[in-house]
Amino acid sequence: MSTPTSKKRILMVLPNKDFDVTETSVPWHIFTKAGLKVDFCTGHGLPGECDSLLLTGVIFGQLGAAKEAKQFYHEMCESPEFKNPKKYSETDFMEYDALLLPGGHAQGMKQYLEDTVIRDKLIPFISNKSKVVGAICHGTVVLARAIDPSTGKSLLYHRKSTCLLKYMEKTAYFITAWKLGRYYRTYQIYVEDEIREAMSDPQHQFQAGTRNLCGSLDEQYAYVCEDENYVSARWPGDAYLFAHTILAKISNL
Repeated sequence: MSTPTSKKRILMVLPNKDFDVTETSVPWHIFTKAGLKVDFCTGHGLPGECDSLLLTGVIFGQLGAAKEAKQFYHEMCESPEFKNPKKYSETDFMEYDALLLPGGHAQGMKQYLEDTVIRDKLIPFISNKSKVVGAICHGTVVLARAIDPSTGKSLLYHRKSTCLLKYMEKTAYFITAWKLGRYYRTYQIYVEDEIREAMSDPQHQFQAGTRNLCGSLDEQYAYVCEDENYVSARWPGDAYLFAHTILAKISNL
């Protein structure tokens, strides 16, 4: 018998700074509205700091989070759970029904994307089919870099996944590089290339969805990829569908 949704718990794993406003606040809003308890953990055990340019506008007041997402973000920041996160090292991931790995692209994300504690705790979590893992945008890199000791392969080696697509990353970089340099390029390698390299058969495993640079609150242009207990999405424009898909999986546990 499945447990009522109101009894379910979800853990949002955040970098110390530079996480994406929409990819965190929209799922938080949808989960809490549905009665889930959402806890947070960071590397230093202090409240995480978002990429502040997404609140003010990346360039000329544009390319930032939408008004609704910013409202959700400010509400999330006032929640006792956000104000009192645990450290990665002190958090028992297995106490939760679902794990959310959000994205972001500014340089502060490297602390989170390169953390081995997260990877080590993620491996047994995703192996448990009664748990759900959601990763969006750069969050998918955490799975790509997590190596299952039983196989010596990435957690994405046999899984289908999407991620921040190369044309999305290139477009944002080319539009803003003249002013912000490598702000939109976290690493030399594109996210899509790293995800594909982690797969055994990327031609069949990698899922791009419909080409889109619009985003939509009504999910018209959104896309998520589902592979058993793993849900992945590409960018902030997918955040609503991403959260609703995870919620449906959690509700059916």
